[in-house]
Amino acid sequence: MIQKGTIGSVVLAVVMMAGFVHANSSIPANKSMDISQQIRHEIAMLPYTGIWDWVEADFQADGTLVLRGDVTRASTKTDAEFRLRRIEGIRSVTNEIHILPLSTSDNSIRLGVYRSLFNRNSTLSGYALGANPSIHIIVDNGKVTLKGVVANAMDKQLAGIAANGVFGVFSVENDLQIESKS
Repeated sequence: MIQKGTIGSVVLAVVMMAGFVHANSSIPANKSMDISQQIRHEIAMLPYTGIWDWVEADFQADGTLVLRGDVTRASTKTDAEFRLRRIEGIRSVTNEIHILPLSTSDNSIRLGVYRSLFNRNSTLSGYALGANPSIHIIVDNGKVTLKGVVANAMDKQLAGIAANGVFGVFSVENDLQIESKS
């Protein structure tokens, strides 16, 4: 179970980077771990990203890095590729990051979902703490996707219900992961 004080560190380690490092005979295991940590660090340090953005990376055995996610600024897409291309051991970067369209309706939905999830009476309000909240809200033409990490299945279900109750939301895809107990 996550304690409120540790959410920020869990988020930094898990939420911003959902990539996997595969074993490769040409890259020693400790070298691929170094690359994984560098990728995670660069993604976490992207400027102008926040609760409305989601960037993940998949480092493949052949040295290819595939970037995926949704961002509100075009500069975030190009900056992510630029920063990650410079890491030694990455041979190529495939950038599949989607830039969310500008929409006042989507902005209203973002704020409505945020308020619904994190109002002061909500048991989910702790997930909004810190510079990098553990629940990210992606809105694309009225379709809401929740990304990130929560402590248990109940919190995941409550987040989905809260997001679905916001006016203007067409559908909710709840991609929240439940923190593993290790």
